[in-house]
Amino acid sequence: MQNLGATRNGSAHDHFLLTPETFVRAPLPGMKQATAIVHAAPASGAGFTAYTVEFESGGRMETGVAQMFIYVLDGFVTIDNTTLSPNQYAYLPPASGTHIAAHGTARALVIEKLHAGLDGQTPEAFTGDEQAVDPMPLEGEPDIEVRQLLPRSIHFDFAVNTMTYPPGIALPMVESHIMEHGLLMLAGGGIYRLGDKWYPTKAGDFIWMAPFCAQWFGALGKTPAKYIIYKDWNRHPLSSQPE
Repeated sequence: MQNLGATRNGSAHDHFLLTPETFVRAPLPGMKQATAIVHAAPASGAGFTAYTVEFESGGRMETGVAQMFIYVLDGFVTIDNTTLSPNQYAYLPPASGTHIAAHGTARALVIEKLHAGLDGQTPEAFTGDEQAVDPMPLEGEPDIEVRQLLPRSIHFDFAVNTMTYPPGIALPMVESHIMEHGLLMLAGGGIYRLGDKWYPTKAGDFIWMAPFCAQWFGALGKTPAKYIIYKDWNRHPLSSQPE
């Protein structure tokens, strides 16, 4: 029974917080024995699409015209002939025609974005392992570990990082910038400031932040807080045009 409409969800013109008890599941075109929880999309004001895919045993999905980033949350997912386990990921260029399938039940975060071309260059497909990426300290707070999952090459028009905070550690400043964000909490929890509002957050929550939304996070509890975060970058604000 619902608690009289209570939820931690919150929203404003420049952000929203979505919490697991409010998620709605539905298959997307090209999915078989799989469903999606759409977290962010152009309908919500986002310039990208982010969703969690929940695969049944033998479930599969198709790629589309957009570039795609896939991060495995649970189980095993095969990208063509490469099987990825939790914390492993893949980048797929636009219209790659790649076969994606699950071994047993599995979950994965998927980010799709129309590619803003530069000099006709499109990144090539690759797979990676988050644990093989050397962590870098965040400027101004050396205790925060940042792992950059995509190359810094100018041909990539977005970035995906994981950030891990020891308990009690916070961003050293309130940020406000042109980059848009989509963020899935992977572990732990804390307090997120979005605009002029403050939200308790925990594993499973999704946050969208529009350009120039004031943002700040502090980790609470006894275990580290970790999230995976998307941002658009490497393109001039006036010149970026999707292919």
